[in-house]
Amino acid sequence: MQINRLHGVSRRQIVQHGLWGAAAIALARLPLRAFADEEAAGDQIIPFLEPQAIDAGKATLHWDALKDWITPMDQFFSVNHYGTPAGVGEGYKLQIDGLVEKPRSLSLDDLRKLPRKEVTATLECSGNGSSKTFIGAVGNAKWTGTPLAPLLKDCGLSPETVEIAFFGADHKIEKIRGGDYDQNFARALSLPDAQRDDIILAYEMNGQPLTAGHGAPLRLIVPGWYGIAWVKWLHRIEARDHRLMTRFMAKDYVTLRGEELPDGKIAWKESSVGPMNIKSMVAKVIRRKEGGVTIFGAAWSGLAPVKAVEVKIDEGEWRSAKIDDAHREPYTWRFWSFDWKDAKAGEHTVVSRGIDSKANIQPTSDEPAIKLKKTYYEANQQWPRKIKI
Repeated sequence: MQINRLHGVSRRQIVQHGLWGAAAIALARLPLRAFADEEAAGDQIIPFLEPQAIDAGKATLHWDALKDWITPMDQFFSVNHYGTPAGVGEGYKLQIDGLVEKPRSLSLDDLRKLPRKEVTATLECSGNGSSKTFIGAVGNAKWTGTPLAPLLKDCGLSPETVEIAFFGADHKIEKIRGGDYDQNFARALSLPDAQRDDIILAYEMNGQPLTAGHGAPLRLIVPGWYGIAWVKWLHRIEARDHRLMTRFMAKDYVTLRGEELPDGKIAWKESSVGPMNIKSMVAKVIRRKEGGVTIFGAAWSGLAPVKAVEVKIDEGEWRSAKIDDAHREPYTWRFWSFDWKDAKAGEHTVVSRGIDSKANIQPTSDEPAIKLKKTYYEANQQWPRKIKI
C-alpha cells in the first residue's frame, strides 16, 4: 500500500544493493542534541501558523511540548466505544474458555503471581491523523503484566483453534438484523498472532496500576498494532475454530481502500485494521541562540521497525534526519532531529516522512495509499506544518 521509492531508487534496488547501510552512515554523521534538553538558554520555539487544536477536556499529546520518550499520563489519550464500565474490579475474574482442555478463571492476584513481563510500546488510535483536529492520539508507555502465550498453552488449546477472541466488560445493545442484542466490545487475533511472546495481559502502566480510562484492571497489549486491538477491561478470552465477526471486527475498524490495477481499473477492498503503518510527525521547530534552526519530531511503525526519517522544506529535496539511538525497542517510537543550517526569513512548510525496514515510505495525501482510502482509519499520510521565521 505504500509508495516504495526513495530519491528515485526502487525498493528492489534498496534491498539488492544494501543502500540502507550507506544511508545509516550518512545519518550517523549528522549532529544530534538530546531530545529532552533540546531547548538551551536563549533558544526559541517557532510557533506553527496552524497550531494543534487542543480539547481541554480530553487527554491528548501536545506535539509542540514533546520531550519525553515516555508520554506523560495527562497527555495519554484514551478511547472507548461503549463507555467506561463501572465496578469491573469488584470480584474480578478473567475467564479463559472455548476450545481449551482446561478452562480457567483467574483473579487479578492470580495473574500477578504468574511470570511478570514488561513491554514498552507505542499506542496509536487508528483514526489518529484523519484530520487536523485529531493528531494527538498517540503515546508511548511501559506496560507490565503476564505473557498471554504461556496461559493459552497451559489451558491446552484444541488443534481446531484458529483464532483467539478477547472480550471487554464494556457492552451496549446493538441493532442486528432487526433485533436488539447486548454486545460486549470484542476483538480477535489469529492463533499465530496471539502466540507472540511479546503480547501481554497488562495490569500496570508506567509502573502504576492501570486507571479506569486505560482499561483497569486488565488490558490486552498488542505491540505494533493499532489501539483497537488492545482490548480494555478484559474479562474473557475464548479459543475459537471460526472467525469472530462482531461489530468491531466485521463492520467498524475496517478500511476501504482502492488498488490500481494494470488495466487502469480500481479494485476496492476492505481489510481489518491491524498492524500500524509507518508514520512520522514534525513536533516542533526551534531557533537556536547560536544561529540556525532545528526541526524535531517522532516516527513510529508496526511490525517493521523505523529505519529512517527524511525532512523536506518547502519544495526542496528530501534530506536525512538524525534518529535518536537512546531507545531502540522494536515497537516504540523513535525521536529524530534535523539541523536546518540554511534557514531564511519568511514563511516555510516543513514535513517529514518515515521509512520502515521493509522500505515502506510514509505517503503523501495525494498518493494512492491515502487518496484511494475511503475510511479514516490508518491515516498515516504526511502532515506538512507551516512556520514563519
